[in-house]
Amino acid sequence: MRIIKAKDYKEMSRQGANIISAQVIMKPDCVLGLATGSSPEGIYAQLVEWYNKEDIDFSEVTTVNLDEYKGLNKENDQSYYYFMHKHLFDKVNINPDNTYLPNGIAEDPDAECVRYEKLIRSFGGADLQLLGIGRNGHIGFNEPSDSFDKAVHCVDLLESTIDANKRFFASADDVPKQAYSMGIGTILSAKKILLVASGEEKAEAVRASVCGPITPEVPGSILQLHPDVTLVADEAALSKMPK
Repeated sequence: MRIIKAKDYKEMSRQGANIISAQVIMKPDCVLGLATGSSPEGIYAQLVEWYNKEDIDFSEVTTVNLDEYKGLNKENDQSYYYFMHKHLFDKVNINPDNTYLPNGIAEDPDAECVRYEKLIRSFGGADLQLLGIGRNGHIGFNEPSDSFDKAVHCVDLLESTIDANKRFFASADDVPKQAYSMGIGTILSAKKILLVASGEEKAEAVRASVCGPITPEVPGSILQLHPDVTLVADEAALSKMPK
């Protein structure tokens, strides 16, 4: 695993955006696996800035998102569909027909998981998968568990994840209790993985994922087995790493 140390969130965002833009420049028709949340928000802002300067072209790019809340439609301002359009898709020249997320209001959850997994596999997996990491070590919505879920699946969110996400909702009661997520096998099918982390609250998850044993109790630890992972993290998120 390659580790890039950034001074702060702003530098982490710029370094992460550098890696994504290089992927798009090297392969204009690449498949990007994208994530949501506060960690990648700065990356998208940087990519939009570079797009406005005509430094990057998204016209041939295809995207597949990691996850989506179950039960939220596209118009809901807390859906990840809404997030992606607000922070990236509506601000660059990507073809909306080439942007894919799980359908949060699918009538048949099992069929939706199979559909989305087949879709990602039809692309040969992502050329580059962007990941954040939760305070409990989750990647996507793959929560700590006694086993790794390999394929796209519907997840029961842990209280710690609901608590971490409640700041985006009116109250914790409004946070969806389930979500669709790429599985660990789906994530590992990406040719390259970019993991970003910022803040002291992520330091223990980063340490456990990078230096600890590979265990489903720390889902991010599985990334140790991938041949091409880059971690971009600020000083606070790296503060518990061995010296």
